[in-house]
Amino acid sequence: MAGRRRRSQPVERGDALCGCDASAAGTGGKAVAVDPEVKAAAVTRLRRIEGQVRGLQRMVDEERYCPEILTQMASVREALRAVARSLMRNHLKHCVATAHGSANAEGVYNELLELIFRQSR
Repeated sequence: MAGRRRRSQPVERGDALCGCDASAAGTGGKAVAVDPEVKAAAVTRLRRIEGQVRGLQRMVDEERYCPEILTQMASVREALRAVARSLMRNHLKHCVATAHGSANAEGVYNELLELIFRQSR
């Protein structure tokens, strides 16, 4: 089984350990502390990334020079990483800070470490 990646288990609704508490009444499994400015910036960036991916598709269809395509792919990856960093910062600021010192703190720290390792791949 060498070379196979182990899939991480998804967090089920109601299993949120942080201050978001996805099981909270009326949240529908949604985060409850997303800063509106962070959300707007993330959506804007994701729309821009969507356009970049469409451009990549055109480049492949047009059989553009491979290094150009690969350079653009690296740009898309970094743009996605920037969005992830922003959302992680929001999660730390609101959710993890809320859980700090609570009975769920250990679980939140473990979840946070898993997120960091997943993002660093």
